[in-house]
Amino acid sequence: MSPRTMRRKNHAIALLAASIVGANTAEPLGVHPGPMTRAQAYARADALTALGRQMFFDPSLSASGKQACSSCHDPNHAFGPASASPVEMGGAKLDQPGVRAVPSLRYLQAAPAFSEHFYDSEDEGDESVDNGPTGGLTWDGRADHGKDQARIPLLSPFEMGNKDKAQVAASLGKAPYADAFKAAFGADVFDHPQDAFDAAVEALGTFEQSSADFYPYSSRYDAFLAGKAQLSAQELRGRMLFEDEAKGNCASCHLSEPANDGEPPQFTDYGLIAIAVPRNPAIPANSDPDNFDLGLCGPLRTDFKGRAEYCGLFETPTLRNVALRKSFFHNGYLHTLRDAVAFYSSRDSDPARWYPKNADGTVDKFDDLPRAYWPNLS
Repeated sequence: MSPRTMRRKNHAIALLAASIVGANTAEPLGVHPGPMTRAQAYARADALTALGRQMFFDPSLSASGKQACSSCHDPNHAFGPASASPVEMGGAKLDQPGVRAVPSLRYLQAAPAFSEHFYDSEDEGDESVDNGPTGGLTWDGRADHGKDQARIPLLSPFEMGNKDKAQVAASLGKAPYADAFKAAFGADVFDHPQDAFDAAVEALGTFEQSSADFYPYSSRYDAFLAGKAQLSAQELRGRMLFEDEAKGNCASCHLSEPANDGEPPQFTDYGLIAIAVPRNPAIPANSDPDNFDLGLCGPLRTDFKGRAEYCGLFETPTLRNVALRKSFFHNGYLHTLRDAVAFYSSRDSDPARWYPKNADGTVDKFDDLPRAYWPNLS
């Protein structure tokens, strides 16, 4: 796109934001709007989606000036990583390695807010079963909404690396869509860094609710469930094994049937469980033998620090678009879907296949989870 075309596009977005966000009002609705009419709410969402889309692909919002949200969440890979690397590089000089594999941002719209005690059942009427920690976004469920998740990479020292919210606000003020941003959130929004930052993450979170981009339900399996496509005999056998409680039993966590309200399956129950994926020596942080990523109980999540019963638990990811991934699990240890399935089926029966050996020749089983937390394993 030429600079002239880009300027015209941003001017059009600014006019759109000014006209539709301010519908029925004399001024923009601002960063923290009060009650809105239905028309205003839809108009605001349209304007924020347009802004969020531009921000998502804008590398100038990172400290390095070279890393956009899309650098790690590639739309051609279901808004997940394009590389097979277990972690991505970030920071002001792009020399700081991450500590976890980048998750996909697709199909997160139905994720419930995190709950330490989640009650549900097949008929959604019996609330007698406590399913334990469930919901939230990220591998440890510490963000409940898209805008909460968007805060994390902007300020993470090993992701986009901004030192504070003011740095993000300053970058936004220089962006080609700054006028559209002011039209949506107020002419003085950049005078208040906290407000500008809050506006930015709201716009990003709104964009990440765009159905065409983030939950299109366009797979052949969706068409099959809708009676508009057929699965091959091999695929039907695979589905049977996937759902058979006495065999694969994958569907116990990766739900494959539509919900009671008809919503297509998400291929996750959003639960947090411990499965003891082997330690990944390719993650630089793991060169320290005392370093352990324990998921729900830390170190990135801090509100359950010291809760031993939650150590080693990570959120069950959706299997939608899983064939586009090049690394699997929270630490990216495995690199083929075949190996990921094999790990589940033979972790306990053939641990030597997955875990290293000790000096005495015994298997160092569950080598990335301290023994004190083995009772948490599923």
